[in-house]
Amino acid sequence: MRVCVLYCDAGNDTTCKDLASSLAEGIGTQGHIVDTIDMRHDAGKIVSFYEYFAIGTSSPSFWGGKIPDQVTSFLKQSGSLSGKRCFAFVSKRGVRQAKTLQNLMRAMESQGMYLKYSDILSNRGYAKEVGKRLIIS
Repeated sequence: MRVCVLYCDAGNDTTCKDLASSLAEGIGTQGHIVDTIDMRHDAGKIVSFYEYFAIGTSSPSFWGGKIPDQVTSFLKQSGSLSGKRCFAFVSKRGVRQAKTLQNLMRAMESQGMYLKYSDILSNRGYAKEVGKRLIIS
């Protein structure tokens, strides 16, 4: 199955990039074809041909609760995502990670995506283990 891991780091931080690459590595051990895409640099890219999505971000502020504007604009421009199964994740950074995750899930569901699982990823090792155990079907 073709899986796309989309991530958007806030500012110059590379936490989400590291988590996304570890998550992709874990998903790859299941035998899936995995591509990792940065939503900030690949804006406007059509990704509707993927069958499963893992989408992650970190909050642009320490206080959390918000997601970068690039996430919603990328999802709106990326083709038809309605009905696609997906996984949402945020990095464990800042104060209100659950609120950040809730806003990310709301942005994904507004595009018609079918959310299967969500998590707050604390480090690369945990992200890889989540990728190994993620049920993609």
